[in-house]
Amino acid sequence: MAKYNITEKKEKEAAYRSLVNPRLMDEMKEKILNIIVMQKKYKDKDYSAKKLAEDLGTNTRYISAVVNVRFHMNYTSFVNKFRIEEAMAILVDRRYQDLRMEEVSDMVGFANRQSFYASFYKIMSMTPRDYRLKHLAQHPSEKVKTEKKR
Repeated sequence: MAKYNITEKKEKEAAYRSLVNPRLMDEMKEKILNIIVMQKKYKDKDYSAKKLAEDLGTNTRYISAVVNVRFHMNYTSFVNKFRIEEAMAILVDRRYQDLRMEEVSDMVGFANRQSFYASFYKIMSMTPRDYRLKHLAQHPSEKVKTEKKR
């Protein structure tokens, strides 16, 4: 996985993860999902774990613990997962075929094209452009002007 300089993180057990009551963790999991997914805060480039903690009346340690234990990833990976899922839908939607990758990246909440490409590649093992072209190859009737866009 040399492309985009992605390295695997080593799993380490943080002591604070076990300090959060499991029932409280389940409640916070639902609240986090409501804010990040239902309210689509993942689209906000500036919506950090700190802002989420403030909105939930807690601290970032608890947010981190819940996201790590209940979703098995860190906060950034958690948010990026929803961004990439939306980007995948946009990339194959005929209405958005004329959008450049920078515009798609911006629509789903990434601060820049590089972080969009790196996150997309990490999750999908291909670039967003390759994903779009692969989908178009599978659905030739949807071919528009995409091949010219780079």
